[in-house]
Amino acid sequence: MTVQEYLIVENNVVTNNVMWDGNTADWTPPTDSIQLVTATTPAMVWVYNDSTKVFELTEVMGAGAIDFTWDGAVLTTNVPQPNPLKTT
Repeated sequence: MTVQEYLIVENNVVTNNVMWDGNTADWTPPTDSIQLVTATTPAMVWVYNDSTKVFELTEVMGAGAIDFTWDGAVLTTNVPQPNPLKTT
């Protein structure tokens, strides 16, 4: 088995990230948690749009992190939308 980064989701919130090979004989994830491979899990994160000059929620593969919420298909950041400084 290959060691890779997993996101541990409990009650629809990412509570931890671990390097793990998926073998429950070596490590057992928390009861009632789900384990998502970070690299292959989509996440909605703020990405700056040069055209509109605002940050937009954009799906990015492998960008999940602790405190993101899980809806069963995609993670979503808990960080509020950044407000770029306006120049005159």
